[in-house]
Amino acid sequence: MESTGTNTPAPDLDLDLVTVPTRQGLEAVDIIRRAASRAGGVGPVLHDGSGDTLGFLVPSGTADAWDMPGSACTQTNGRGMRFGDDAASPTAGATGWLLPPEAVGPVTDPDVLRAALGEAARLIEAADNCR
Repeated sequence: MESTGTNTPAPDLDLDLVTVPTRQGLEAVDIIRRAASRAGGVGPVLHDGSGDTLGFLVPSGTADAWDMPGSACTQTNGRGMRFGDDAASPTAGATGWLLPPEAVGPVTDPDVLRAALGEAARLIEAADNCR
């Protein structure tokens, strides 16, 4: 996957977006970050204005084979994706970056994300069953 010199996805790349419930997404971010041996680490992550979902940028083509229950993967074809100095900062209550492109790797590896989401779902289920 090509990237610019600042670990930012190249502006002309088509990327896919995996969306998950916020609780599971936050757990997955933590899992990926703790597992430093996993290739690539976590890439840019979006949050929606309502706080209901997180979106992980993944390589183009991921949506073709994505089958993780409780999540969705959408082809963006570059729509609405702006990176670098011309990317506007989100306004309060708007969709914005939880992990901005300039702070993390270019994209999240879909296999790493799938494993982390599965582990996150198991952790959440175990925690909810302890109540």
